[in-house]
Amino acid sequence: MKNRFLEGRIGPVAEEITARDLPVTGRIPPELNGRYLRNGPNPLGIEDPQAYHWFTGDGMVHGVRLRDGRAEWYRNRWVRSRSVAERLGEPWPSGPVFADRDAAANTHVIGHAGRTLALVEAGIRPYEMSYELDTLGPFDFDGGLPGGYTAHTKRDAVTGELHAVAYYAGWDYVQYIVIDAEGTVTRTVNVPVEDGPMMHDFALTQKYAVIYDLPITYNAGLAKTGARLPYAWNNDHQARVGLLPRHGDSGEVRWFDLEPCWVFHTLNAYDEGDTVVVDLTRFPRMLQKGGLDGNSAPVLDRWTIDLNSGKVLQETLDDHNQEFPRVDERVVSLKHRYGYTVASDSVFDTGSGEVMLKRDYARGTTERRLFPVDSAVAEAVFAPAAPGSPEDHGYVMAYVFDPERDATDLLILSAQDFTGEPVARVHLPARVPPGFHGSWVPDLD
Repeated sequence: MKNRFLEGRIGPVAEEITARDLPVTGRIPPELNGRYLRNGPNPLGIEDPQAYHWFTGDGMVHGVRLRDGRAEWYRNRWVRSRSVAERLGEPWPSGPVFADRDAAANTHVIGHAGRTLALVEAGIRPYEMSYELDTLGPFDFDGGLPGGYTAHTKRDAVTGELHAVAYYAGWDYVQYIVIDAEGTVTRTVNVPVEDGPMMHDFALTQKYAVIYDLPITYNAGLAKTGARLPYAWNNDHQARVGLLPRHGDSGEVRWFDLEPCWVFHTLNAYDEGDTVVVDLTRFPRMLQKGGLDGNSAPVLDRWTIDLNSGKVLQETLDDHNQEFPRVDERVVSLKHRYGYTVASDSVFDTGSGEVMLKRDYARGTTERRLFPVDSAVAEAVFAPAAPGSPEDHGYVMAYVFDPERDATDLLILSAQDFTGEPVARVHLPARVPPGFHGSWVPDLD
């Protein structure tokens, strides 16, 4: 039996590429000076293809550098964990690893305090990369991280702080971490939890860190079998959401029970009077057998946490299958108007078209941009036209596979003309396999 994660458009690419002066259809906005980066699993050699799980593949960062209306370069580089460096026959860059948890970070890539950081979770620290995507080594913010880190951070655009919630199977707590705009860890809070829950994401408002304690937990039975992802659905674990005051301690967390569900990704959250509003994508069930088969499809939800009644109103805003929610990063923790998701029947080659969605939360409407069959549309990332421009004034960027070329384009859309002709298509010389998350990282100068 073959492994679908190793075949077709989702299969790994075999080599690293550097290409310069990329061809472009359309016109790259000259104000876009920086790098579009995206991380995802790209396994380097598989000893047992049947045991491979997409969530655990070696990370590879793909990047396009834009400057002065040109696409200066495309690079794809494996994150050099110790194992990847050995397989490539290279010296490991070395660095501060936590609890022997070392892996090629494969989930996200961000810029913060002038650094480029590849992220994953479950006790693994970030890997720092150079501007040109060479691996510099594991990074603990100059000794500030007590343990591992997370795949999903939230930057407060008002303060410049980077917020995170980290988990690790060896802890009986999860850890809330705040890093200031200069890259110094200023605050850690250990929040007690039971059963070792997975916490892939969280939410942030101006008042609270919103913690999802949901029924996917560490599974010792799976761990004994050698499973690389020893987490599974746990019917005995009460689903709940916690509000930790951003300047409070663990004793001030307030918990609210939920109907059982799973959340991989938050769109955004904000405070509104005596409520906290959280927009996210929700799975009714996930990892029921420790894998991705047989699970329910994700829908777009709004959770309104009422501080007076102690209850959570869970509403489905759009029941179409969709994931990878994003907003303009400048409104994280503030009330947003627009959000983006991607809809697809499957990550595999299914012969179905794919859709990128833009929701207007003020009007309750959704625009749908349909792509050709097998386009493998990636997560949409918003890039503002200027630092002080309004929320919708900017560009939506994503990698989109072109089956006719058997290669990928970087698609640049006008956010205000979401379904219109693309502003530009940057034609990459290779396929970018479907992956997870990325960022627009503007140049600092």
